[in-house]
Amino acid sequence: MELGFSSLSLFMKSLEEILDIATKDGFNLIEILCEGPYWPRNLLSQENNSIKRIDGYDVRLNNMDLEIFESYDIKVMLHSPTIDLNPASMNEGIRKETERQTKEALDLANKIGAIAITTHPGIIHRKEERIRNLAIRFAIDTLSKCQNHAEDLGVTFSIENMPNKQKFLANSPEEHRYIVEKVGSSATIDWGHANTYENPNEFLLIDNISYFHLNDNMGKKDSHIPLGEGSADFSYDFLKNVKRGIIELNSYEDVLKGKEYLINIINHHK
Repeated sequence: MELGFSSLSLFMKSLEEILDIATKDGFNLIEILCEGPYWPRNLLSQENNSIKRIDGYDVRLNNMDLEIFESYDIKVMLHSPTIDLNPASMNEGIRKETERQTKEALDLANKIGAIAITTHPGIIHRKEERIRNLAIRFAIDTLSKCQNHAEDLGVTFSIENMPNKQKFLANSPEEHRYIVEKVGSSATIDWGHANTYENPNEFLLIDNISYFHLNDNMGKKDSHIPLGEGSADFSYDFLKNVKRGIIELNSYEDVLKGKEYLINIINHHK
């Protein structure tokens, strides 16, 4: 299993710092969360200044920074911007902006040689079945345009399953599979999200899984607690399904503990 972590745990550090830490601690993968200072439109900008002040931090932004990925033997994934975006929105303007920013993330992935990019399928705000059905149609339309762009660039586009809450699309294996198949994309399986569903292993039956997000919870709330501290199945039988895993936690200390936890399970069965 190739193992990495989300830059969420090192948020606000420079890309170079994140890559250095990943290399030092022996990770094979890294997923860059494209929010805040790592917003694709900023990273792709042609600004002359290499330092920009964002929320009190000096953040290096220009294209020279993107060349550093060539210096590291680490496979890179991206998580597209999702905050305040929604491919399933009833508001056409929000859908179009979501498409625009997702395509920009795909452009960034292409520029830095990222092997895959994950995005969310969308949310709804009313419990009516007709509204959900319409939202699914909107999501498929928006994300299909992004999938076409990904194919043009040669980047894997991957749609993530979501927690088992009514407001989320792809909150069940059936709906996740349906959206992925209609879009023609790959699937990212968030194992913590799956753990909020009654039969998490059903998510493993979805074709074309690109990689996994690994986090834990107690089965009710998407709490992203450290691996092994909740009820999610991290047995060897499950880990055999994970060719590429991204530990997705808020604390880098917990990321390292999670890495050790997984390696101990795998080594125990060698």
